[in-house]
Formats: sequence, C-alpha cells, structure tokens
Amino acid sequence: MADQQSLILTLLMIAWGVITAVLAVLVIYRSTLASREDDQIFIDAAEQHHYQEQVAVIARLSRLTKPIIALAVMSAVLLLASAGLWMYQGFKSF
Repeated sequence: MADQQSLILTLLMIAWGVITAVLAVLVIYRSTLASREDDQIFIDAAEQHHYQEQVAVIARLSRLTKPIIALAVMSAVLLLASAGLWMYQGFKSF
C-alpha cells in the first residue's frame, strides 16, 4: 500500500512538473509576443502591413489566454493533490 502511494505521489509530482514547465514556456512566449505589441500605431496607406502584423499579434495573445489559465489551474490542483497525499503519508506513518 505504501509503495502504491509513493508511486502515485511520484506520478503526481512528475505530472505537476511537466504541466508547470509547459505553463512557464507559454507564459514566456506570451510575454515575448506582448513585447512586440504596440499600444498605439499611426498608419498611413503605405504602412498597412504594420497594422496586419499587430492584428496577428493580438490574435495570438488572445488565443494563449485560455490555455494559460487551464494549465495554471491544473498545476495548482496537481500541486495541492501532491501536498495532500504527502501529508497523508506523513500522518499515517506517525
């Protein structure tokens, strides 16, 4: 039973690490995209391509919001589950 709980705890921690690493990569990617976003752009007819680039950047930023929130929630749930199982194992061995 204890070996099974240790295996579950190990798997939870591995899953948490993978999810958190993916979350970190997405947050870093989003921040690099946000650094290319301009707050204001003044465009004449010759610079229309800058407007299209900004629209594309804003679209990518908005598409990243839901996966980042979902990964953050999953990371928190896995961390709390791991901590709960670890504490349960500790109290059970008392």
